[in-house]
Amino acid sequence: VGIDDALVLQAHEEIFEMNNGCVCCSVRGDLIRILNKLAKRRDKFDHILIETTGLADPAPVLQTFFVDEELQEAFQLDALITVVDAKHIMQHLDEEKPEGVENESVEQVAFADRILLNKTDLVSSEEKTAIKSKVKAINKFAEIIECTYGRVPLDQLLGIQAFSLDRVLAQEPDFLVSGVVGVSPPGAQACALMRAAASQPATGYPGHQPGQGQLTEL
Repeated sequence: VGIDDALVLQAHEEIFEMNNGCVCCSVRGDLIRILNKLAKRRDKFDHILIETTGLADPAPVLQTFFVDEELQEAFQLDALITVVDAKHIMQHLDEEKPEGVENESVEQVAFADRILLNKTDLVSSEEKTAIKSKVKAINKFAEIIECTYGRVPLDQLLGIQAFSLDRVLAQEPDFLVSGVVGVSPPGAQACALMRAAASQPATGYPGHQPGQGQLTEL
């Protein structure tokens, strides 16, 4: 039972909730359908944010934008942001999975264009150093931003144009091959950010100021 829509009733952003299956498990037809619908209303928003859970494999979400020609024309994938729980991430990164099952925490860190190291107030400086070293060993390209309570300036998350398909293909040559995805237990939390190609500034909700960036969340 989805509860996210009820929890964010007071939010100004428009939210589309998909209850018919998990968007992270395959290249989702309903995701493509909703994004194509949003593309016709691109003057109403600046960015689209797709938020997944700690169970998500980010690959199928990213693949969605390369298997549909209309989406390629309408949107530019801006960045994959991964939120890392500093208090618990080491146990997830070190968790041994059954043969043939990928560690989802490792996958989310590996695919990230930017990593938010959250809950840094709950670990020591030595633990934080060890975490950053472990994360960098998995993904040396992603910038790591330390934060608490997930508080990060929007200009460090939106419109950063950090996604690189060439980098992904260098790490995962089969990335664009349909059906090549992993299915594994929990990891960090990831979200994909994209912006409409050639979008116009959104007039937005009352109080929205130019440059703030209006979000449509999926």
